[in-house]
Amino acid sequence: MLTTKNLDRRQKRHLRIRKKIQGTAERPRLSVYKSLKHLYVQLLDDQGGRSIMSATTNTKANKTSGKKSFANVSSAQELGRQLAEKAKAAGHDQVVFDRSGYRYHGVVKAVADAAREAGLKF
Repeated sequence: MLTTKNLDRRQKRHLRIRKKIQGTAERPRLSVYKSLKHLYVQLLDDQGGRSIMSATTNTKANKTSGKKSFANVSSAQELGRQLAEKAKAAGHDQVVFDRSGYRYHGVVKAVADAAREAGLKF
């Protein structure tokens, strides 16, 4: 169950992580966010202050499938694969992984493993 105490703790962890890592135009930051129903991943250039590309499970194609939640490991693997393919096509081979304060297991690990399998290096 998501409580404000857990959310505050995650946000503190996220800020502590963000002090140490930074995305550049050559090596963008791969950021993962998960809500109760959907997953979101982005490649971010922190120096330029812009989002290079993103992928999400919150799309029209998914909404017509009838499922209630897409925040699961199979959706995470597909999402990681999609983002890695888009990144490789845009010429980004290396990224910095930002788990956003989440524990590195389950969906977060599935996104990272799928992106690595698809060719991203981090």
